[in-house]
Parts: sequence; structure tokens; C-alpha cells
Amino acid sequence: MERKTFKLPFVHFFYILFLSHLVFCQLDYKFYDSTCPNLTKIVRYGVWSAIANDTRMAASLLRLHFHDCFVNGCDASILLDDIGSTFVGEKNAAPNKNSVRGYEVIDNIKASVEKACPSTVSCTDILTLAAREAVYFAGGSYWMVPLGRRDGRTANKTAANELPSPFESLDTIIVKFNSKGLDTKDVVVLSGAHTIGFAQCFTFKPRLFNFGGSGKPDPELDTSFLKGLQSVCPDQVDSDTNLVPLDSVTSNRFDNSYYKNLVNSSGLLQSDQVLSTDNRTASMVLNYIKFPYLFFTDFGASMVKMANIGVLTGQDGEIRKNCKVVN
Repeated sequence: MERKTFKLPFVHFFYILFLSHLVFCQLDYKFYDSTCPNLTKIVRYGVWSAIANDTRMAASLLRLHFHDCFVNGCDASILLDDIGSTFVGEKNAAPNKNSVRGYEVIDNIKASVEKACPSTVSCTDILTLAAREAVYFAGGSYWMVPLGRRDGRTANKTAANELPSPFESLDTIIVKFNSKGLDTKDVVVLSGAHTIGFAQCFTFKPRLFNFGGSGKPDPELDTSFLKGLQSVCPDQVDSDTNLVPLDSVTSNRFDNSYYKNLVNSSGLLQSDQVLSTDNRTASMVLNYIKFPYLFFTDFGASMVKMANIGVLTGQDGEIRKNCKVVN
């Protein structure tokens, strides 16, 4: 029996590695070099314009990519609109509704790409590139993106409702990452995306007034940080949608301040703060404080891993002409 229980995980692990390598080989850094040579320039300009108009858009595009890839893989399913009772998309799933932004940015970039290279570039690849450009324009790292993803023809609102949540334990979040082929290191690295962007008060308000049902604030929160949050997010329903920066120090700059905030007891979300105290993740938090370039390098690597989740290539899926609807 011992021998069988050892072999099964090994075979499963080998299978995951084999499939990951196979998917990576089907993608190509030069995939559009001859068919759409100006693709990166078009995406870059579209992202630059969007961020120039709204600095929050950098974080929004990054989050849009994350919410796409964690639901049935990176297939641009999150961009699909509901169509009456005939097609149910993911935009109105609880984690996305009145929260996820940037759809129109991808739609506008897609329209520009279609003019230059009709029916050639997938919405999925555009979103993947846009996330990379968003991080770069916010002052973060730049990584090479292999391309050749195709768009899905389906959406999964049920799965979208199961996205990792700031209300969940670290154990649960790690399990959800593992199910996508990502590990604990990826949890810590990709959580670093919270160095930019904002969160609505309801996502952390229990920490301010009734932590764990105690009727008191989270004792781990820095006192002055707590008071500031309570003033923006008073204990009343009409403050639930007020916005607070995830990184109170450099809210619009992609850097390693997020990790510094955690060790200073100033992590906004409970799911973030726990990274600095759990023995599986605390040492990584300290490393990213000491070595910011290590964070930048690892962030790019984890983004490439995430962008390879469940991708469609070859003859699978399609190249949508309009990101909102299947062809």
C-alpha cells in the first residue's frame, strides 16, 4: 500500500509538469511577429492611454487577468457578456459584479487590433499583454510573454463565484492556487499585486469592528492604521463600497511596499496580513522586503505560470472578433 500511495502523487506531479511544458511549447514569443507585428505597440498605447486617464486602471487590468485565468483557465471568458437567458457570463458573479473593471479598455484595444490585424489576435492574448504593460507602467517589472492563446466559447459563473477571497483562510487560498498548478510561493508573489489598487470597505471591515465575532478590532492591526481605516469605513452599511488603497504608502506605484506594510501590521486584507505570520510564507515576505528586485523577477515568473493555466491553443477555441461575444 505504501508503494502505491507514493507512486500516484509522483505520476500526477509528472503529468502536471508534462502538460505545463506541452502548453508552454505550444505558445511562442514570436507568435504574431509576421501576422500582427505591431501588436505590442497597439496594446501598450491602449494601456498607457487608459492609465493616463485613470491611474487605478493598472491594478484593474491586472485583477481582470487574474479573475480570468482562475476560472476555467486563461480564455477571456470573463470578457463575455450575458445574453438574456441564452448565455450566462462571469461579469455578474459575486467577486466580479460592481468590482472588476477594465472591460472597456480591452474592448477598445481589441477594436484597434482588429483594424490592424483582422481575426488574428485573441482577446486572451490581448488581456495577458495588457496586464504585463499595466504593471510596467506602474513602475513594476517587465517580463516576456509567450503568445498563441485562443479564446473560449463558454463561461462559468459558478466557478467565478469560487475565486480566492479575502475572507478565506490561507489554507483554503493555497488549495485553490494548487488546483491551478500554482504553489505557495506563487500565493505570496501574486499577492504582491496588492501593492497597487484599492479595496472596498466591506472586504476588510470585520477587522475594524468585529474581528472573528469578538466585537473588537483585529489586535494585530497597527493602532494608527486602524483609526485611519475606521474614519474612512465607519461601522455602517453605507460605507461598504468606500475605497481604500491596498498599499497606503505607494498606492499607485508597483513596488515592494506591500510586504513592508505586512510586517508593520498594516496589511489591509486579512488574507494579506497572515502572510507575514504564517511559517510557510513569512520568510518569503522578509526576502521581498530585503530584495525588491527578487520580488520583481519572481512576480514576472509567477505571472507567466498563471498565464499558462488551461490555455487553448491550435484548433481549440476561437479568435473572437468582439471580446464581448463568441463568434
